Amino acid sequence: MKLTNRHPVDEIPPLRRLVPLSLQHVMVMVATPLSSVFLVSKTLGLSESLTTNLLSATFILSGLGTLLQSFGPWKIGAKLPFVMLPGGAPIIMFLMIAKQHGLQMATGAVILTGVFYFLVLPLFTRLLRFFPTVVVGTMIVVIGVNLVQVSAFLITGQPGSKDFGNLNNLGLGIATIGFIVLFYRLMRNGLRQVAVLLGMLAGTVLGALLGMANFSGVGTGSILALPQFLPFGPPQFDILASLPLLIFSIASMAEATGQTILNGEIVGKDIVIERDAPKTIRGDAIMSLFGGLFGTSLIVTSGENIGIVQATGVRTRFVTVGAGVILIVIGVLAPVGRLMAGIPSAVIGATAVIVFSIIIAMGFRMLRRVDFNDHRNTIIAAIALAAGLMPILVPGMYAHLPVNASILLGSGVAMTAFVGALTNFVFHHLGRRTAPNTEVTEISHEPHEFETALEPQIQTEGTR
Repeated sequence: MKLTNRHPVDEIPPLRRLVPLSLQHVMVMVATPLSSVFLVSKTLGLSESLTTNLLSATFILSGLGTLLQSFGPWKIGAKLPFVMLPGGAPIIMFLMIAKQHGLQMATGAVILTGVFYFLVLPLFTRLLRFFPTVVVGTMIVVIGVNLVQVSAFLITGQPGSKDFGNLNNLGLGIATIGFIVLFYRLMRNGLRQVAVLLGMLAGTVLGALLGMANFSGVGTGSILALPQFLPFGPPQFDILASLPLLIFSIASMAEATGQTILNGEIVGKDIVIERDAPKTIRGDAIMSLFGGLFGTSLIVTSGENIGIVQATGVRTRFVTVGAGVILIVIGVLAPVGRLMAGIPSAVIGATAVIVFSIIIAMGFRMLRRVDFNDHRNTIIAAIALAAGLMPILVPGMYAHLPVNASILLGSGVAMTAFVGALTNFVFHHLGRRTAPNTEVTEISHEPHEFETALEPQIQTEGTR
C-alpha cells in the first residue's frame, strides 16, 4: 500500500531492493572492524581464539549499534541512516592504555568513557548554540578530508612500508573507481543505486584474477563465533589512565553533532541540533559501554555510510537497519567474516575514497548557506580549517607535547570543532555585536534538494 504522508527516511523498501542496498553499506565499511581487530591482535599478541572472539564482538556490537541509531528508541539513536563502528583514534588510545597498564585497565577505560558520555552530555548540549552552520560545515569538510586520507592509505599502504605505492594496488584502486563511475553512468533508475556495490564486486573479481584476493581461509575454522563477556577478565578503573579516551569523547560528541546535521541534510529531514544531536551521542555512549564489557574499544557513530546515502539517493533508514542485521550475521557466522576479509584492501579503499569525497562536497554545499560577505564568518571558517587540516596534513606535528595534549591537538575534527566554536564565540557572542549572528539551530530542507548530476530520482513508495 502506498503511503503519501510518510517521510522518505521512514519508508520501507521492498526486500529485493533492501538487501543489495544494505549489503552495499556493509561492504564499504567492512574494512574498519576487520582492521581494528587485527591491529589490536597483532600489537598485543593475542591468541587466535581471542582474536576470533573480538572479531565477533566488534561486528555484533557494530550491528546492534547500527540498529539502535536507525530505530532510535527512547531518545537513544537519531532515527537516521547511520552505521556504528569502532573508532580509529580510540583504537590507538586503547592500545596505548593496554600496553602501559594492561588490558583490564584498557577495558575499564572504555567503560568509564561510556559513562562519561552520559555525565557530560547535558553540559555539551548547552554549548551546541556555539556551533552555527559556518562551524558545522567546516567540521564536515575536515571529517571528509580525514576519512579520504585514511581510505587512501588502504590503496597505497602506509608511508615507509615496503609496499607503499605498489603499482598493482594503485592500478586496482583506480580500476575500481573506474568501474563505479562506469556503472553509475550506464545504469538507470533503481540499478544506479547499487553502482557502488557493483563497482566493488567488479574490482574484487579483477583482484582475484590478478592474484590479489585471498579467499582460501573461508572454509576453514569454526562456523559459529559468539563474543565472550569480559574476555580479558574483570575491568580495572583509573581516571588518569583513562584520560586519553575521556578527552577523545568530547571531540567525538562534536563530530557526532556534525554527522547528525549532515545526515539530516542529505535525507531532507529537519534537524534541531539541541534535540537530535544528543540522541546520536546517547547511542555512542551506550554502545561504547557495551564495547568495554565485551573487550572492544569505543563503538561510535560513523560517517562512513553518509556518502553512500548521498551517492545513491536512497534516504530510508531501513537500509541501515538491513546493514545492522548483516553485520550481526557476519559476527555470528565466522565464514562470512573470513569472506569479507579476503576482499583486496585497494578495492575497499578506492570505494571509500569516492564515498568520503562526497562528504567533503556536502560540507561545501552547507557552507554555501553562510553569509561570507560578513568577513567574521570568513575568519571563523579559515581559522577552523587551519586548525583542523594541519594535524591531518602534517601527522605528528604535536608529537613533542605531553601525551594528552598531543591526542587532543592531533585530532583534526576536534580542533576544527573547538577552534571554530571558540572563534565564533569571540566574534558573534563576546561583547557588542555589530552584525546579525549566523547561528542556526534548525536545518530545514526542501523535499528533493539533491543534485541531479549525482543522484537519481528514486521511488519512495514503502511497503508494510
